[in-house]
Amino acid sequence: MNHKAGFVNIIGLPNVGKSTLMNALVGEKMSIITPKAQTTRHRILAFVNHEDYQIVFSDTPGYINQPAYKLQQSMNEFVTGALEDADVLLLVTDKFQKEEDEKFLSEIIHSANVPCIVVLNKIDLYQKEETEQLIQQLKVRFPKSEILPLTASSGISVKKVLKKIVALLPESPPYYDKELLTNRSLRFFIAEIIREKIFLQYSQEIPYSCQVEVNEYKESDTIDRISCVIFVERESQKPILIGRKGEALKKLGTDARMDIEKFIEKKVHLELTVKVKEKWRNSPLTLKNFGYKD
Repeated sequence: MNHKAGFVNIIGLPNVGKSTLMNALVGEKMSIITPKAQTTRHRILAFVNHEDYQIVFSDTPGYINQPAYKLQQSMNEFVTGALEDADVLLLVTDKFQKEEDEKFLSEIIHSANVPCIVVLNKIDLYQKEETEQLIQQLKVRFPKSEILPLTASSGISVKKVLKKIVALLPESPPYYDKELLTNRSLRFFIAEIIREKIFLQYSQEIPYSCQVEVNEYKESDTIDRISCVIFVERESQKPILIGRKGEALKKLGTDARMDIEKFIEKKVHLELTVKVKEKWRNSPLTLKNFGYKD
């Protein structure tokens, strides 16, 4: 059998550029991206299909050393779960990570016992001497791994990374239909687009306290009608999200609708409502209902 296939799981600490890298590798925007840490909450699979191989990329949340909520514990479980079924690990790091935070990652990778590629990201922000020094440090920390310096947002080194990954994949038939690009539903991506806009538009704790659920999706020939609920944790957060005379929520809806229309290539009528679900980030039952637990 000449066909190769395998799970390539992308791991790292928060805000190192894991989602940006996966989007570049897949060639589509599969994971939402914002400057804020902990934007990614779920494990998202995306497929790169070729006549001779199928790469199943898995974007994971940034690992949190000391989770403050049960939601963050669930996010960490997505990371550890990704380690268990990996054929290749793609560890993303940058110069802004503390050595003590990365120590546990080296321990995880050593225990996983699968090939690992370490991506030193954001090298456009480094001096040449600094890049060389960081590469040497990573070689000491990850002696069995190949170190690849790149800037994920540029997409320039994507072919090089893909070539390295394919070389490490085991021989196997494809795991998923090669016509598919992801295992996630359209509703999931619509909710994620709205959540991305929340992260970009609001500050402090508001983005982290929000959960978006698609309540209704009605298709038609001319326009799709989508109704979504944004859940917050406290009554005091509702007026912040809605804004004076509803202006903030209106802007959120407009920005999200434009991206949703690009995503589904169709006109959309988007309706957003805000509800309170107290302390949902610490409720096991609510987290299960929101898809954060099995």
